[in-house]
Amino acid sequence: MTIMSRRFRGFFPVVVDIETGGFNAETDAMLEIAAVVLSFDDRGKIHPKKSWHFHVHPFEGANIDKASLEFTGIDPDNPLRGAVSEKQALSEIFTGIRELQKEAGCQRSVMVAHNAHFDMGFLNAASERIKAKRNPFHPFTMFDTATLAGVALGQTVLAKACEAAQISFDNDKAHSALYDAQKTAELFCYIVNRWKALGGWPLGD
Repeated sequence: MTIMSRRFRGFFPVVVDIETGGFNAETDAMLEIAAVVLSFDDRGKIHPKKSWHFHVHPFEGANIDKASLEFTGIDPDNPLRGAVSEKQALSEIFTGIRELQKEAGCQRSVMVAHNAHFDMGFLNAASERIKAKRNPFHPFTMFDTATLAGVALGQTVLAKACEAAQISFDNDKAHSALYDAQKTAELFCYIVNRWKALGGWPLGD
């Protein structure tokens, strides 16, 4: 039995960040997605292990809000984005996650995200659109680093939580799905490792 299979009640945590064309998961476009899987080392500390990152073509009929594009800096029409379909992006991510989840001896993956309800909504909506049959994520359980950081560090904004944890954060790189996912992964690992160092897990040790 691996540490991962015991640590989170059999869940395999995967950090996700999604950049979008708005706030409505049913009508607004997914424009970028990144996922980072985690692993424990021989000392029982958790670290980022592997990541996936895709620019995504808006689905047919998708709404894209101009204000969202100004916020993220994404140009959906830029051919240099190398965008792929939702089906290709999610299929590759889901396949890779399932393989590593099985390797870790876990039964289901759980999304880790900053303000996770937002990302979960867009992931589930896209999964429904492509009729994904093997979505590895639990449909509603999630680990929200905004909540965890509020408890552990007294901060809920990603950049400020990273600052409190002494994790470097470049605001000029923020709102890139890969960058935000990587920083969210570092933050989650910091909190989990810090909790262990304080004697919080394994319980009773």
